[in-house]
Amino acid sequence: QVQLVESGGGVVQPGGSLRLSCAASGSIRTDAMRWHRQAPGKQRELVATISSIGTTNYADSVKGRFTISRDNAENTVYLQMNSLKLEDTAVYYCNLVRYGGNYWGQGTQVTVSS
Repeated sequence: QVQLVESGGGVVQPGGSLRLSCAASGSIRTDAMRWHRQAPGKQRELVATISSIGTTNYADSVKGRFTISRDNAENTVYLQMNSLKLEDTAVYYCNLVRYGGNYWGQGTQVTVSS
């Protein structure tokens, strides 16, 4: 079993930046990691994925603005968010799927507001 803890959310103006972190309680070296988000009244959506070897994929809505990365030595995954828009407002969740479990963090709130 693994625990995931997100941090780094906050309130930012449109065009601003935030860096989210997801710290895992154990090694994630061989795991693909994902960031999802859920806006009020909307379904949770996949934002970005990074494979165990660093291959990345992004939702069309965040391509060119968000960057997912990982530090296996620190068991941590990051989401750098630039050029934030009002529609990026959501709770952001870190996710890990491995044999035997589908793990989620508690989420971190990102609010983009002028």
